[in-house]
Amino acid sequence: MVYRIFSEKRPGLSPEADSLLADLRGFLGIETLTGLRILNRYDVENIAPEVYEKAKYTVFSERQADVTWDETFPEPRDLHSLLAVEALPGQFDQRADSCAQCVQLMAGVERPLVAYAKVYLLQGPLSQEDLDKIKRYLINPVESREASLEKPETLVRSHPQPPMVETLTGFCALDRDGLTALLEKLGLAMDLDDLEFLQAYFRDQEHRDPSITEVRVVDTYWSDHCRHTTFSTHIDRVDIAGKTGDVQAAYEQYLQLRREVYGEEKAAERPVL
Repeated sequence: MVYRIFSEKRPGLSPEADSLLADLRGFLGIETLTGLRILNRYDVENIAPEVYEKAKYTVFSERQADVTWDETFPEPRDLHSLLAVEALPGQFDQRADSCAQCVQLMAGVERPLVAYAKVYLLQGPLSQEDLDKIKRYLINPVESREASLEKPETLVRSHPQPPMVETLTGFCALDRDGLTALLEKLGLAMDLDDLEFLQAYFRDQEHRDPSITEVRVVDTYWSDHCRHTTFSTHIDRVDIAGKTGDVQAAYEQYLQLRREVYGEEKAAERPVL
């Protein structure tokens, strides 16, 4: 059985809702938005009724600060719209995970399944264009999505069997023109010389063609964004040429700060990155 609980801050204790209302009216110019409420929605499964009743006011809400409702909440009679936002499948949901852990610790039971969504109650005669603006403002498609307002029958998720990872058949035999075409087709960050180096490794060391995943992983970690942290480049010598007194002074200040932070001995041992 899936339990559903809504919690909302009591009047006067909801600065998040007040701040968001001001942002939507000011930044987005949605003046028809007359009010905004924020509710936290939790769906819980694999939990005994008595444990759920206890967790309602110790895990999912604070009795002094929140108002709670089971299953549904009373909606206002004036014109309004509802928008629920949840984390994308596979994204770590800190609030849901923390609640599940707290229930487990509180009652000494197996960790329940918990799903969380933030529900926005938007008051006022909003057009579809207004709602679309608000959704784009509130939903980051990289990590979240609009959630259904219906309660699911179960929180257990089934995942389809993923297809086999593609192998770049013939990769090791490609000539320079073939590698150039592959580079453009895949939109890789590495250049042609890098790809030739990778080809030589798989041809001479692994004696096989790589998968697309292996090429993508190498390409990601060899990008300029990741290379300095992944391979931890050490600077052994710095030569500053030309009339660059300011640059030289800045570099000397950097070295002096290192000595102040780490001490002379440790600063000498630590590599310059």
